[in-house]
Amino acid sequence: MTLPAQDGAKTQVPKQTARLELDGLRRSFGSYNALDGIDLTIEPGEFIALLGPSGCGKSTALNCVAGLLGLSGGEIRLGGNRIDELEPEKRGFGMVFQSYALFPHMSVRRNVGFGLTMQGIRGAEADRRIEEALALVRLESQIDKLPGQLSGGQQQRVAIARAIVIRPPIVLMDEPLSNLDAKLRLEMRAEIRGIHDQIGSTTIYVTHDQDEALSLADRIVVMSQGRIMQIGSPQDLYQRPVHIEVADFMGFRTRIAGPIVGVSGEEAAIDVAGARLTGTMREPLRIGDAAVLSVRPEDLVAVDDGNGMPATVVSMEYRGRAFFGMARAGDDSVLYFRADRALPRGASVTLQPASGQALLFKEAGA
Repeated sequence: MTLPAQDGAKTQVPKQTARLELDGLRRSFGSYNALDGIDLTIEPGEFIALLGPSGCGKSTALNCVAGLLGLSGGEIRLGGNRIDELEPEKRGFGMVFQSYALFPHMSVRRNVGFGLTMQGIRGAEADRRIEEALALVRLESQIDKLPGQLSGGQQQRVAIARAIVIRPPIVLMDEPLSNLDAKLRLEMRAEIRGIHDQIGSTTIYVTHDQDEALSLADRIVVMSQGRIMQIGSPQDLYQRPVHIEVADFMGFRTRIAGPIVGVSGEEAAIDVAGARLTGTMREPLRIGDAAVLSVRPEDLVAVDDGNGMPATVVSMEYRGRAFFGMARAGDDSVLYFRADRALPRGASVTLQPASGQALLFKEAGA
């Protein structure tokens, strides 16, 4: 079966991949557990994003799937067959690195064809597949150039072409856009998702950027300290994070601590220096419990009626449609908020979460 590439060329679709299962994956470096029991099932053709801060274990998990790191425990199965004892080249996965990892002395043609050469595919068949892969990433005209003659975005396209030319069942991407400027990152996001949809391979994509994960993935796996915190669709994780760590990574930057003073259905209120702030409970809470209210900057707004949390403006910046600021409350909490106008440093401001947009979690250790 073939699909039209972006320029009308024909691109071969790989054989439908099998289900990938990660069962109790562990990886230790001495006494440090980089992976602490990872369980994840990835369906054929899914685009999965591993999301989390530096050191959470996401790249370690990817490298274990690739075979670049051995396991300290657990199993990796593809189509029911155990593969974690196979050498990387025998797994047949394509990989795109953050650093591109192109051979500087080899032309684009030879870089893209390197994996085919390792598979013993040469001659007309190799040429055809190289040209198809380059057409898919819109680099046919650059086929005889060296990597040093290409822009960063073009080099990343070459790296993607090299990964997909071998028609892998799974493509692994380790922060592939982190070295590009903001405009190129946006362009490459759309291209990566489009390529995924055309070739049909499963994609596992490592990133620390929530916007990338939200825009690219079918499901997002949020990791912290070597463990999976939550798995869900982009909409689920954006709107309904179940852990405060997940909320923080999905943009809920402000945390305000206080005791629960009222509960009504799924809503509860906390008291902070006499201000009553309401949010949606993401775990069971009772009156008197120590809790943390979490809210995104765009949903914590400056109000004029005095019915909110008083704070002092520390800084403001203009982002086109609104002003966003940082303020400090009397209990020294840092608050990120939105305002309709610029407020001077040191100004007093009253902040209130927009209705239905704040979340409540138990305070750690409570």
